[in-house]
Amino acid sequence: MSVAHQSTEDNEACGAMLATMIDAVPPDRRSFHAYGLSDPSGFAAMGVVEVLVHMHDVAAGLDLTWSPPADLCTGALRRLFPSVPSTGEPWSTLLWATGRADLPDLPGRTSWRWDGTPRP
Repeated sequence: MSVAHQSTEDNEACGAMLATMIDAVPPDRRSFHAYGLSDPSGFAAMGVVEVLVHMHDVAAGLDLTWSPPADLCTGALRRLFPSVPSTGEPWSTLLWATGRADLPDLPGRTSWRWDGTPRP
């Protein structure tokens, strides 16, 4: 089995495990995160951001162009970065929100933090 094939299988297994846990946990459950307590939707969004931005990091390191579906970025931005301004480009905005890209008319981010705390 090739390394690339094994990596794809591992990614699918990890994604399935996260999805199963999110589906199985009651929506009012709270769990620890270093940035504060979070709920299932917060953990789901954190998992999405982790996969998307680190895939970007890997692709950039290999000099490849890669972009995820806009709806994943939009959902993650709404859930974890509610104060980030909408630019009309969800992927560019998520990269900016996580300090990975510059956006016109917005200062670059040298630090960032998501907000996975439960929403009313």
